[in-house]
Amino acid sequence: MPFQKHLDGLIIKGKAKLKEFTGDQNQPPAQNQYPQQQYQQPGHYQQHQYQQPNQYQQPQPQQGYGVPPPIPYGSRPGGAQQQQGPNVYWQAAFNPQTPVNQIFEQETGDHGWGNNESQNYTSEPQNSFFTPDNKLVIRGIVQTSAPSNKYTSARLITHQKLDRQRGCLSAVVSAPCAPGIWPAFWLLPKKPFAWPTDGEVDIFESWNGDCVNHSCLHWGHFNGEDSQKHRVVDTPIPSMAHQAQVMAFAWDQPEDGRGGRMVWYINGGVVMKADNPPGTRRLSEWNVILNVAMGGNVCGGKLPGDGQYDFVVHELKLMDEPLGGWNQFGADWQRGREGKTM
Repeated sequence: MPFQKHLDGLIIKGKAKLKEFTGDQNQPPAQNQYPQQQYQQPGHYQQHQYQQPNQYQQPQPQQGYGVPPPIPYGSRPGGAQQQQGPNVYWQAAFNPQTPVNQIFEQETGDHGWGNNESQNYTSEPQNSFFTPDNKLVIRGIVQTSAPSNKYTSARLITHQKLDRQRGCLSAVVSAPCAPGIWPAFWLLPKKPFAWPTDGEVDIFESWNGDCVNHSCLHWGHFNGEDSQKHRVVDTPIPSMAHQAQVMAFAWDQPEDGRGGRMVWYINGGVVMKADNPPGTRRLSEWNVILNVAMGGNVCGGKLPGDGQYDFVVHELKLMDEPLGGWNQFGADWQRGREGKTM
């Protein structure tokens, strides 16, 4: 993609966010975005088999989600020994008898979210629910013949914060891959916060069915002056459309919350590293966000066709350390790559 076209898209994005903030200071930003990527689209999107829930009586589980694949994006150094997994200090319990809002804040609205998006985020159980086999489903529903709410979805924020000066956040996700669909697993500081200077971390996001993950760190506006305040790595994941993926983010920050290091992982492999930028919010005060957006600038104006688009979260947890411990984190940091700037 020519640089000027890429930059033009970022400027449009910045103007959209400025409009969002001046229109409603109480609304948080949408996850950051970039202009439409020129990747080959996968085959026809396969509908998930979860049925519509009714009063928290959840549907039958999807049988097609396989176990996460082996590590394809890098391997552990030779001699690394398998050890017992890290201590989990928080794990979301996706109990079908539990209302979603017990674990998540359900943000709602159809105001475009700064990106001219088409979905109405709702708190209705058809858009977010727990299944009998203890998974979270965020469901985008498209009904273009409906008189209103043609595009509905959910945007969830954990009540739980990262809550440690260092640790590892991990999620196992099955993502919908289709034109006009934009699932995301990301982080923002707890409310109220100042965007973008307090920072934003994107662990997983992919759009338009391109099967490419965008690992991101942002702490500046989308303009020339702040072009160095972004880090991005794009990682093709050919199996994204039909297989669950393990997405993780590890951080290590001094007690005073200044500085520190961050590493992004896909299926256990290191994909990006970054220093914690000066002036951003202490990471222990950040929350996890999961959502499915539709259309808007990032999708190049494409809209999804009628149907249901499920973002399935098999597991969401916070651990005291990444896989292999902090010595392994140090090695991962040394061999990781910095993200590109804008």
